[in-house]
This record gives sequence, C-alpha cells and structure tokens, in this order.
Amino acid sequence: MSEEPLRVALVGYGYAGRTFHAPLIRSTPGLNLAAVVTSRPAELRAGLTGCRALADVGQALRDPAIALVVIATPNATHAPLAEASLRAGKHVVVDKPFTLSLTDARRLAALAAERGRLLSVFQNRRWDADFLALRAIIAAGGLGTVTHLESRFDRFRPRVRDRWREAADGGGIWFDLGTHLVDQALVLFGLPERVGGAMARRRPGAEADDWCQVHLDYGRLHVTLSASLLVGGGMPRFAAHGTDGSWVKHGLDVQEDQLRAGMLPGAADWGRDPRLALLHRDEGAPRECPVPPGDYPRYYRAVRDAILGRGPNPVTPAEAVATLAVLETAVEAERSGRVLPLPLSGAERRAFDVAYPPQPPAA
Repeated sequence: MSEEPLRVALVGYGYAGRTFHAPLIRSTPGLNLAAVVTSRPAELRAGLTGCRALADVGQALRDPAIALVVIATPNATHAPLAEASLRAGKHVVVDKPFTLSLTDARRLAALAAERGRLLSVFQNRRWDADFLALRAIIAAGGLGTVTHLESRFDRFRPRVRDRWREAADGGGIWFDLGTHLVDQALVLFGLPERVGGAMARRRPGAEADDWCQVHLDYGRLHVTLSASLLVGGGMPRFAAHGTDGSWVKHGLDVQEDQLRAGMLPGAADWGRDPRLALLHRDEGAPRECPVPPGDYPRYYRAVRDAILGRGPNPVTPAEAVATLAVLETAVEAERSGRVLPLPLSGAERRAFDVAYPPQPPAA
C-alpha cells in the first residue's frame, strides 16, 4: 500500500507563495498542498484547484491532518508564525530570511529541537544552475586555491514601490537578496573569521537600504557580496578567482522566470541555462563551461524525505542561525565602521560544522 502524501498548508499567497512554493510543493510526489492561508481567496481559486482557502492561520494549525506549514509571508511575521506552528506540533518551512534577528533565530532553533519537529529555511538558490557549477569546479580543484569570490545579486528597479519588501521594517536588500548571497558563501567556504559591511539608500524616496556591499574575511580568502536595485545587466553574477584561473558567469538562474511564466518542474527545458560560464587562464581564449540544470525541486523532495526519516534536513536551523549571524554582524559592522567577528558560540559553530565541516587550509 502506498503512503498517504504529507498534507501541507501554505501561509501566504503573495509573490513567493504563488511563484515558488505552491508550484514546487504541488510538483513534489508525496506532498499534497491541502490548504493556503490567504486574504485573497478569489485569486487563489483562479490560480489553483484542489486546495482549501483559509482566512486564518489558526485553522491550519488546529487541523491534525496538516503535517507541514510553509511560511511565505512578510519578513517581520516569519518568527511569530514559525513559533506558533512549532508549538502546534507542525513541521515548518520558512521562506528566507528565516527571521530578522539572531535572537529569534536561536529561539526557534531551540524550540524545534525541543518539539522534535523539522524546521527548515527555503534557500532555493543553493540549487541555481550557476551555483551548482561553481560549487562543483571549486570542489574539484579546478581553480586551484580560491583566493577571492565576487558574488552579486542585482536588479534594476529605479522607482521605489509601495510594498512590504521596500518598507523600513522589511530588512532592506541585505535581508532580501543578501540572504541568498550569505547562504551560498557559507555553503562554499564555511564560517568567516570577520565580517565588514556597507549599506545605503541610493534611490530617491527609499525607506530601506537598496544597495549593499559586504566582505567576508577567511584569512587567505576574501568574499565580496554585493546587491543593488540600481544595476542593469552586464555585471557578472559570479567571479571566482584562484591560483589556477578565474571562473566567471553572467546572468541569473532561469528557474524563477520559468515558474513565473507557468512552467513546471519536469518540463523539457526546466532549469537549463543557455549562458555558459567562462574559465580564464593565463594565456589564450577563455574556455566555455556549460552549467548543469538548476534544481529547485530538490529542496522540497529533501524536506519530504527528512520528515519521513529518510534523509537530512536540506537547510538546518544551525545553518539558518549562522546565516543570521552574518546578516546581523554586517549591519553592526556598517554602523560601527569596524570589521567584526561572528557572535556565535562554540556549540553553534560545531552545529554548523556538522553540515559543512571546515576545510584544511591550503598549502
């Protein structure tokens, strides 16, 4: 007899819920999107069939058939909704950023451990095509010893829009796009020794930071993370530099655009990026390097398997706490004009290292 699928309640049907979570959940065997908490039920019914529209999150939390709650609401609501869901005995996925403070991140991580429930953060860009390619070439030693990584996530949105992402209490671009940049850097290189940062509002009328540049100091390796809402094409998404060459990739992963256009995982061209990376050596023309298909569906498959006891949590609370530590330290570094160490305890560092053991220093 086949297993009953895990019933999922999605809280929030704005851009993230509608574009990412709903189609990815519905495309994952073993998951059933049973309910969506939304203030716009007509929009939900027009876009989805087969799931209930709920007006209040309490209805989902009181339903014993709901196993997993996915939170895709404004950033400031992530922590209270995750706490309520865990206290109701649900497994929880939170869209990035996990929370807006390290204190909240720590509290939720402890609560999930106490309640014995999965708590995970939707860091989908670990499965971007370009990041998968970069991770592979670094792991294979294709760049020699990596000395500097430049990682950018830019948009060109010169007009300030009336939406929560651009409000003063939304966290600004650093807690939005910067969250992806930090998570990817930690996956590649682990915890930095020190963090420095600069943030600003570049657009007239901006209420939150819309430009940032943050430096992660690993000793012999430096990582520069940049994000802006005033950059139009041309800048590399990644430029990784090492003792054996440089790997450069332009353009953003295609999966967000595919989902927005209505394409679903499993389509013939799903995740395929036609833009090649370039590997530069000392002499001659750069070598073109194809990238593997992106694979956002892998996240929810891993969440399903972790709940069923068949695999690890794809993004653990310990990793989420580490990401918040970097985000918060960068803000404090900018305010103080100093480069600062991460405020993580020994236990928190060890918990992070379980997922990403520190690499021995290069000779």
